[in-house]
Amino acid sequence: MLQPRLCLRHAQHLRHSLAPTSLRTYATVEAYDHTPPPPLTATLNNTPSTVEVNPYDSTVRPEDTPEPPFALRTYKPRTPGVRHLRRPINDHLWPGRPFLPLTFPRKGQHIGGRNNSGQVRIRHRGNGAKRRIRMVDFHRLEPGKHTVERIEYDPGRSAHIALLTNPVNGAKSYVIAAQGMRAGEQIESFRAGLPEKLVESLGGNLGTADAGMVASKTAWRGNCLPLHMIPTGTLVYNVGLKKGGKAQLCRSAGTFAMVIGSASERLKKGKEAEEEDEEDDAAEISLEGARERKEEEGKKKWTKDDLYVEVRLKSGEVRKIHRDACATIGTASNSNYNRRQLGKAGRSRNLGIRPTVRGVAMNASDHPHGGGRGKSKGNVQPQSIWGVLAKGGYKTRSKRKINRFVVTPRPRGKNKEPSRPKKKE
Repeated sequence: MLQPRLCLRHAQHLRHSLAPTSLRTYATVEAYDHTPPPPLTATLNNTPSTVEVNPYDSTVRPEDTPEPPFALRTYKPRTPGVRHLRRPINDHLWPGRPFLPLTFPRKGQHIGGRNNSGQVRIRHRGNGAKRRIRMVDFHRLEPGKHTVERIEYDPGRSAHIALLTNPVNGAKSYVIAAQGMRAGEQIESFRAGLPEKLVESLGGNLGTADAGMVASKTAWRGNCLPLHMIPTGTLVYNVGLKKGGKAQLCRSAGTFAMVIGSASERLKKGKEAEEEDEEDDAAEISLEGARERKEEEGKKKWTKDDLYVEVRLKSGEVRKIHRDACATIGTASNSNYNRRQLGKAGRSRNLGIRPTVRGVAMNASDHPHGGGRGKSKGNVQPQSIWGVLAKGGYKTRSKRKINRFVVTPRPRGKNKEPSRPKKKE
């Protein structure tokens, strides 16, 4: 049966009359102003005039800006796929397309988890939405201040990325954004050394400058520094492993590491504690002996332990890393990434993740748990599709190959933190 025709004006009037009067409500977060402070000005005879100020003398740090409280965005269940959808609120992200010169298309058979001969090497991968890979700068070798133009979403990683602009030559680059970083901030890399203006503000001699004064002007959120310039107890991300190398650790969303101190300091504290126990019963050291001791300490050469800085990773592992390796101050952005809920299977497919089938549901020729009648794995020990035992502590690491850079290994098995006890009913 044909529908009667409606006049265009009448249909437009009907559409406005049926529109909801109230907007859809979401979880909201209080808005904070993350714009940088205005430049300092001076008044001469009641006429304001801009004064050239050393940028390293500013007392306002990006960390002083308050962080919004944690909240997830929920939706009205108008469809089944939206009922359980939970997303972190990231209204500060750039809504447009990425900077195309720093991207290239993601193509090839590796998208489906296949190697150069077409054989599947990684299961449960394939299809997904079209993407462009962002070329992120993990070296941060270019000195000078860079302005954060915008914060963007990157489909290739869990953390957000920041588009930087060099005000001198206009060059642009992508870096992993720190938690709380916003457009308009200025960040800098000190891997190539300290700039002249900063050295002048410290008195012109770095040998006599206080390490705390240097850190107060360099260890700001988003700045990239060598590990030996970062104060003890500072949270860092994008941690490198080699001198002059790129960042390799703590690059995913919400990850961070803590700088504990140099390896030589830990050994010195242990030796000093032993010497103090021995000197408790001994007589006081004379003035001449103290002077000789100071001269000997000044003549001491560097040891291998002086070349490394100890860093505690998120897993609890303490590792020795070269003192000239890079690290970025702060925490990787999008820390609420692990709290999200996709809501439906289609969003998982859009991310390029294919379904995971249980071995019990397969045939006997496809999996060791397959075959049989009903839900039975055929009295077989739990194992993978290739026959590797899944339980019983299947060892894969050789005791002879010990990583000499690991000071304290991460807790495994029974050494992990015990779970919370269940409440008695």
